[in-house]
Amino acid sequence: MRKGIEVAEALKLLLDVPVKLDIEPVPIGEALGRVTAETVCAAIPIPPFDRSPFDGYALRGADTAGASKDAPVVLSITEEIPAGFVPKETVSPGTCAKILTGAPIPSGADAVVKFEDTEFTAESVKFFTPVSAGSNIVHAGEDVAEGADILPQGMLIGPASMGLLAAQGMKYVKVYKKPVISVVNTGTELAEFGSPLPPGMIYNSSMFTLHGFLAKMGAEFRDGGVVGDDEAAIAARVRSELKSADMVITTGGASVGDYDCAVRAAELAAADILFWKVGMRPGGSLLAYVIGGKLVLALSGNPGAASLGLLLLGLPCVKKRCGLSDVMSEECVVRLDADLKKKSPIMRILRGYMEIRDGEAFFVENSGQGGGDINSLQRCDLLVEIPGGSPPLTAGALVKAYRVF
Repeated sequence: MRKGIEVAEALKLLLDVPVKLDIEPVPIGEALGRVTAETVCAAIPIPPFDRSPFDGYALRGADTAGASKDAPVVLSITEEIPAGFVPKETVSPGTCAKILTGAPIPSGADAVVKFEDTEFTAESVKFFTPVSAGSNIVHAGEDVAEGADILPQGMLIGPASMGLLAAQGMKYVKVYKKPVISVVNTGTELAEFGSPLPPGMIYNSSMFTLHGFLAKMGAEFRDGGVVGDDEAAIAARVRSELKSADMVITTGGASVGDYDCAVRAAELAAADILFWKVGMRPGGSLLAYVIGGKLVLALSGNPGAASLGLLLLGLPCVKKRCGLSDVMSEECVVRLDADLKKKSPIMRILRGYMEIRDGEAFFVENSGQGGGDINSLQRCDLLVEIPGGSPPLTAGALVKAYRVF
């Protein structure tokens, strides 16, 4: 069993666990937040035809040569073309067509002039400025060319992606099934919700915190229930949950106390233990093991520490099980907003948020950085990494940070 390893090594071991991904078709309207299971190519160009970007007149640019305020060019109107209609007439020398926004450019025309730049009657239009061929035409395929890759495999589908799929006339898209991740909370001290809090007990805040994070990651959360400090019972519950879940997360019992049962439970479950304890604080009391090819992540019982373990090490694992091609958290470099007065014997993870000042990014630390603190996860969009062995740091020092989602 590897013990007390660095974060990078732990992450590599976790991501080396093979993952089986299942595929399903979903309606475009339900595809937001899902991950593409295949590369989607454009069957038709976007837009599918040359069209007008505004209301005006479609004409031959050559017909406006020499036009001025004193000597306007006058062209006769052949037809009106609203959006959704196909032009019937060809624009020939001396003629033009009234055209509405989004309507197809008629044959023979090679430019469009706005209504407000003309004077017109029902039969004719005056043009006061020359216009060159190609002006004010949105060409077919200008946004997306026919045959182009519009959504690569392993991409998170966002609002614009849904619009691109709809513009192709697609009704369904193939996506990876959401991974089912069961969370089993352990600890005899966990009280039932909706009842007065007995002395010496706490409510199970970790369940809902992890539920929210997992749902935001794109996974399907399942409540695996609460188990007391009994390694045999924990082992049995984990094995039971793995029958239908793609991954199991437990909270509590991952440290070294008399009632910390995670390691013994893993051994009883005949698990392949990947590692125990990681060189970071908070969240370093963490155990990872595999049963039947499926990953189990045993996090700290403290909700703040459990959340940090999930965000730094669990998030890439969940992203991989969602089918995303890019699973690593986004890194950036920021400046400390205030002095960091403590030394960091081992890697320290700080919770806070980014502020942009005069074009530079600063990290503002939230109050309450302990392993049991949940409040500091609110308004938290950055996790800052202070390397092990670092001395106290002064305001303005550059540090590495990870974006929270």
